[in-house]
Amino acid sequence: MTYSVVLCGCGAMAKGWLRAVQSTPDLSDTLRIVGLVDLNDNVAQALAAEFDLVDVVIGTDLQTVLEATKADIVFDVVIPAARHAVVTTALAHGCHVLSEKPMANSMEEASDLLRAAAKAQKIHSVVQNRRFISGVRRMRRLVESGAIGDITAIHCDFFIGPHFGGFREKMDNVLLLDMAIHTFDAARYVSGKTPLSVYCLETNPSGSWYAHGASANAVFRFSDDVVFTYRGSWCAEGERTSWESAWRIVGTKGMLTWDGEDVFKASVAGHEDGLLRGFAPIEVPAPSREEETHGHASVIADFLTAIRTGRPPETAGDDNIRSLAMVFGAIESARLGRSVELAA
Repeated sequence: MTYSVVLCGCGAMAKGWLRAVQSTPDLSDTLRIVGLVDLNDNVAQALAAEFDLVDVVIGTDLQTVLEATKADIVFDVVIPAARHAVVTTALAHGCHVLSEKPMANSMEEASDLLRAAAKAQKIHSVVQNRRFISGVRRMRRLVESGAIGDITAIHCDFFIGPHFGGFREKMDNVLLLDMAIHTFDAARYVSGKTPLSVYCLETNPSGSWYAHGASANAVFRFSDDVVFTYRGSWCAEGERTSWESAWRIVGTKGMLTWDGEDVFKASVAGHEDGLLRGFAPIEVPAPSREEETHGHASVIADFLTAIRTGRPPETAGDDNIRSLAMVFGAIESARLGRSVELAA
């Protein structure tokens, strides 16, 4: 079956979506882009030309384009402030929706989107593309195997200095809202635990080129007494970490580290006498399903499988709202200067 798609929001982020579709035969054979929507008609026209999208309806109003195309799916790639209006409009037109992250601009809006999707009986899922990469899948597989025992702590460092320009440099809570959610979601996925509370210190360091919140330090309490710590900055010049963060996962039997790129190290306790018992390296197996490691393409494929089968996608809204709760909980903690409980 072929599904017709309207893509709403034709800026730089949309290019990653279209590249994923056009470069993946299963997706390009299944999805047909029939409409492009952007507040700037010229931006939509330029995107259509760049990706050789012919016979597409182009407009500045989503509702008008949906009425003209009778689309099955909406790809929502708009800025967070516009997300609620776009998703509710698409669901009201009977479309399944795949949204950029974050899922919503507030927890109240996120809850409303869950209700709207349930009422429409349509799938609303979120592009947590960094969950669908080999490194994250490898960590999850090792944790699930029990090789390092029961997880007790996850620690992540993220230090990069990107100069985006545009809307990000004007955002409030820019690191937590626009980037940290990737690491938060991955930590939740890898551990298999539920986030319960958070204490966060958010700052905008001297020299920052962002308007607000370019750095954050957060301590989360997960279920089963698991601790997750995050130290991050988006205005850290010098030798950077990976975009995927640098990870250390501590278990009752051993430890796993990942530099966010190519280097994995896992070990369990050794048997040496004395103060320190040493350690024995263990293998970190490859992901069990290679097709789940292609970022945007894997998210879109999972979304389409959910439409076909009726089973929930991995990053369905009613699951992803827990990652969003981590973000807004951290923001609230930083504002109040104390630990806050997270919404279920």
